[in-house]
Amino acid sequence: MKRTASNVTWISVVGARPQFVKLSPFCRAVEARNSACATARIHHQIIHTGQHYDRDVADVFFDQMNIPEPHFNLGTGSGSHGIQLARMLARMEPILRAQQPEWVIVYGDTNSTLAGALLAARLNLRLAHVEAGCRSGDIRQPEEQNRLVADQLSQLLLPASETAVANLHREGIAVPNDPLRRRITNVGDLQLDALLQHTELVEQNAASNLESLGLEDKKYYLLTLHRAENTDSVDRMNQIFRAVNLLDLPVVFPVHPRTKQVLARNSISLNGNLKLLPPQGYLQMLTLEKYALRILTDSGGIQKEAFYLNVPCVTLRDHTEWVETVDLGANHVVGADFDAIQAAVLEENQPSWKEVQPYGDGNAARRIVAELADFSV
Repeated sequence: MKRTASNVTWISVVGARPQFVKLSPFCRAVEARNSACATARIHHQIIHTGQHYDRDVADVFFDQMNIPEPHFNLGTGSGSHGIQLARMLARMEPILRAQQPEWVIVYGDTNSTLAGALLAARLNLRLAHVEAGCRSGDIRQPEEQNRLVADQLSQLLLPASETAVANLHREGIAVPNDPLRRRITNVGDLQLDALLQHTELVEQNAASNLESLGLEDKKYYLLTLHRAENTDSVDRMNQIFRAVNLLDLPVVFPVHPRTKQVLARNSISLNGNLKLLPPQGYLQMLTLEKYALRILTDSGGIQKEAFYLNVPCVTLRDHTEWVETVDLGANHVVGADFDAIQAAVLEENQPSWKEVQPYGDGNAARRIVAELADFSV
């Protein structure tokens, strides 16, 4: 596409559920800016890596959240980290070479994030990292490795909290006399934007959605489980389900495709307390989260959604990057420890963090678009 002063191309690289959620408000903000300034149009293109290739996990989010059809779908599919990353790099490189966008935008901490960051750097394209600066402190996590690389390679870093800003400065990014002249702007969390934009729809359909599943408000727990640190360990899975099987209320469990395969391969005990569901769409998942008594999860995104919805969260990981939720008492990080899971779920506590806003005010997308449009070096 021929460039003019009033015609720029941005490319978003996405491939997993949390990235689809963040993409939705960003697309709306781009459209709003184009409507307000018709002579300086942003051509926003989407590369879907296909990292989450199951329709129930991927395409349904595009449908429900009114995200434009991806311009490119790499069809990466499953495989080891090396195989998946290699496919992404090989299939994305000719697209970025041909399009030569003014910005490559990556989100979060997945293999799609890493692939987009590596290629943008190698092709000398400007890179922006949404959700920069998150740190769990566990370098063994693939997600932590992806975050670190993406942040070091980005020119524009867009963290969601002041904690994340401090992490970046501590690592020497955008400090005085930074030779790479990188810039950090705390824009808040796109995931909060998305939730606020869809809350009314969730509430309108909540009663019928819960009734269709035989559920009542605050009379069930919600479980999600898909991270490799759990699904790659039969011992951890057994510990988690041993604790879950003994809970005092029904446990609704939308089963991720990876987790489904693990459960099928191993003799992990599931009792009648568990209500297994297929992967849920965005609106259905928000409903399940909003009306649960507690949420048990290893998902970073669901930890934040629980926080925004004022639902206590029990995180089935050894560390979390969303440390603010822990500091405010909204989230207990318990790993796969049987006793710790039981204690955290049954703890009597009253949510008290509702008025605290460590992740912004729901206007992150507008701020990100403004940063990208106004950035200069």
